[in-house]
Amino acid sequence: MIALRHDRILVTGGAGFLGKHLQAALRAQGVPEQNLLVPLIEDFDLTREADVARMYREMKPDVVIHLAALVGGIGANRENPGLFFYANMAMGLLLIEHARRIGLKKFVQVGTICAYPKFTPVPFREEDLWNGYPEETNAPYGIAKKALLVMLQAYRRQYGMSGIYLLPVNLYGPGDNFDPNSSHVIPALIRKFCEAKEQGKDRVVVWGTGQASREFLYVEDCARAIVSATELYDKPEPVNLGAGFEITIRDLAETIRRLVGVEGTLVWDDTKPDGQPRRCLDTSRATAEFGFRATMPFDEGLRRTIHWWVSSQESETKNIP
Repeated sequence: MIALRHDRILVTGGAGFLGKHLQAALRAQGVPEQNLLVPLIEDFDLTREADVARMYREMKPDVVIHLAALVGGIGANRENPGLFFYANMAMGLLLIEHARRIGLKKFVQVGTICAYPKFTPVPFREEDLWNGYPEETNAPYGIAKKALLVMLQAYRRQYGMSGIYLLPVNLYGPGDNFDPNSSHVIPALIRKFCEAKEQGKDRVVVWGTGQASREFLYVEDCARAIVSATELYDKPEPVNLGAGFEITIRDLAETIRRLVGVEGTLVWDDTKPDGQPRRCLDTSRATAEFGFRATMPFDEGLRRTIHWWVSSQESETKNIP
């Protein structure tokens, strides 16, 4: 167990979606502002070894929580498999190696649910992680992230380095990425339905068949889980972070349509891929090891996310000269 309020904590990707919520959770845990370190991409390219070494030298962290990733939805993964593999592999590889060199107190790697095999039995258990190849559209990204689990386990065995690996399920919430070229399913659907409502469309086209299922974790719940794990967990085994429920994409789309207030017909474009057939996690290890349980009701989390998006669009409109 470590007391985070006494440590200098560096959060890669700290200016991003999860990173901003994690910063808030760390402050709530008593970490003073001067001990929260967020390297910006403009100052440090974490795929370059010289920049990583300089970051450690200048910022002098005690703990690193590595969130930074090059990531996107199914379309972005299909278009950039080499880039997604290289960037995510390079960042993790360099950050972990240089953490070892300086004797970092603790390294926290946030992995991805995309690391699981395509046909993992539901609910996904951490022991299933190596029982098959990931879903093809995001396999390069998932494998790059999974390799970092092996690296942390190897460094623990050889060097005694304290490194943990967390596997959050799909996240959503205020501040999510709503870019249509790279967003995940919830922000993509929220944007699509909000635009349909604004434009008075009577039909909305959605990717895939709608039969695939997903589990979603509210971003504030995830941030709280990461803080708890950083403080309380120090074992080589990976840990799932999830909400403990499963919903089909068809039911998700209908739920978001109802919450946005769109009356139009849903049209499913089955020429587009569904991605992994099912995703739902066994989260018992997180509960047993550091007491984590998700608390945000799904409909309420969606309402907050929709409200944030609508409000942000209204603010942008007001600021246009």
